[in-house]
Amino acid sequence: MMNANKSALGIIFPNSHDALVPELVNVRLMASIPFASRYRLIDFILSSMTNCGINNVSLMVRNNYHSLMDHLGSGREWDLVRKNGGLTIFPPFADKTNKPFVGRVGALAGILEFLQDQKEEYVVLADTNVVVNFDFKALIDAHISTGADVTMAYNEQEIPESVLETTSNDKGFYYTFALQDGRITKMYVNSKAKGIQNFAMGIMLIRRELLIDLVNTAYVRGEVYLERDVLLHQLDRLNVQGYKYDGYVARIFDMKSYFDENMKLLDDYNLDALFSEAPVYTKIRDDNPSRYIAGAKVENIMVADGCIIEGEVENSVLFRGVKIAKGAKVKNCVLMQGTVVEAGADVEYVIADKDVTVSAGKELKGTDTFPVYIGKKQKV
Repeated sequence: MMNANKSALGIIFPNSHDALVPELVNVRLMASIPFASRYRLIDFILSSMTNCGINNVSLMVRNNYHSLMDHLGSGREWDLVRKNGGLTIFPPFADKTNKPFVGRVGALAGILEFLQDQKEEYVVLADTNVVVNFDFKALIDAHISTGADVTMAYNEQEIPESVLETTSNDKGFYYTFALQDGRITKMYVNSKAKGIQNFAMGIMLIRRELLIDLVNTAYVRGEVYLERDVLLHQLDRLNVQGYKYDGYVARIFDMKSYFDENMKLLDDYNLDALFSEAPVYTKIRDDNPSRYIAGAKVENIMVADGCIIEGEVENSVLFRGVKIAKGAKVKNCVLMQGTVVEAGADVEYVIADKDVTVSAGKELKGTDTFPVYIGKKQKV
């Protein structure tokens, strides 16, 4: 890993987009959702930070964070076991009304003393519903060169149809920008505009002392969301710059996008685009290599260690310890850790959570537009 970046500390919000995939976050939070056969969503943004020398990283958890703590442990895999800085997990903050914090303003208001005690000049804020191998050093350099107060990362893409069709704000907010010479002049909340948009990635850089001032003022006013309630109304006063990211970006908006983004990584081009820039670290598990028993047939699959395959598997992502029995057929599926497909079973377009069992002889098929989801530890 690179030398420490003394100028920035990282703050990650693991729960920010839980409402997008309620099925998957029933027993976990967004950050610990399994992805790409052996990783969790948080691995990508956390690895990006540590690869760029950001070794003071805090997580603002709100609920369902036991699996995240188990996954991260002390932070050893990300080189975050340190006397100064390292990995810090802040438990849920509640005010006098006993309500958990909502939005970045509420979360940050609970750690203002911590922020005041830090030495870094800048703070990187990031969500975890975006899978990306991000160069934070380039972001910091761009921020300094433009003299920005705030720099927000974005990529150019269309807003997904499933998001455009949403009629309420129950699943949170997303942001698009209008830019002039790199400066954000307008910010749109949950825009329904068609075509290519400047789509915020939930990643921003801001000077630490400015962040403290903005959060202090906003919290007193009862404001909740940093982008919607604070920055949106101060674009004329603050120099808010956009930072265009041209690398590989996978966004999780719903179960369909979760399925699609996993399946895209079966294409070598996408796989190389995501993983070739810098290493992505994850929790180390000592397990046996996957075994392919005589008679097994596999084509275009991503497989983690510890799997045993006796049947037929095609166009699928298999996590650790998956077992496909003789005579079973698996096609276009995402099977999480410990899933067992028994003899003669036939599954297609299925997302199976951890420790699922598909009984012998059962046929279970979804479609490419509506994959079937099986909850954790269920037997069908």
